[in-house]
Amino acid sequence: MKPVIGITCFIRDTVVSTAFGDWERHAAVLPSAYISVINKAGGIPLIIPPAGDMTRILDSIEGLLVSGGPDISPSNYDQEPEEMTKEFFQEQDDAELGLIRGALERDMPILGICRGMQILSVAHGGSMYQHLDTTPGHEGHGAFDGGTSDHGVEVVEGSLLHSLMGKSVVVNSAHHQGVSDPGSLSISAIAEHDGLIEAVERDDKRFCLGVQWHPERIDHDPLFTKFVETARG
Repeated sequence: MKPVIGITCFIRDTVVSTAFGDWERHAAVLPSAYISVINKAGGIPLIIPPAGDMTRILDSIEGLLVSGGPDISPSNYDQEPEEMTKEFFQEQDDAELGLIRGALERDMPILGICRGMQILSVAHGGSMYQHLDTTPGHEGHGAFDGGTSDHGVEVVEGSLLHSLMGKSVVVNSAHHQGVSDPGSLSISAIAEHDGLIEAVERDDKRFCLGVQWHPERIDHDPLFTKFVETARG
């Protein structure tokens, strides 16, 4: 049986990328690469919008993928918004934090990608660098604002990520924020050039892993294969 994998999405109130035929509308948005990679790995993708308390949907899925998206409200980690923290939506934060906590209680497999890794860290008591280019030691970490760059990461030996991807891997970078403190999560990878946290996980769960990069855009199939296999089991 193919497991059902819930994938969070976000709602766009702008019309920049929400054209449907001849119309422009507010939309619930998810890049199709997430759908494709879960389907390829043997799962059934189910999009979950941020529409209030979504925890009831956990009864209908076997795995939770928390996707990328806008910034997380700094109020979730006891900070005020800085100058470059401009786009955040508390309703999405609340919906995803509820899903993450409910999935953890069930020991449901969780994979967090980019923002998904960040909010997974916040759910475990962690905090964020709000803008890497103004954070000493992390200036010029990588591309953001629609751009993408590449860099290497060093993977912690003995981690789940190490078993899937080896001791080093080249990843894409498309974020202006980063995890400063993963809370109670274990760090499983850091950027080679500046030591920024690039992956986190829990070894007391069947599968609980977050990565800062976008593996759905590159050939990192082992992450999704293991995730979906664990959800099937």
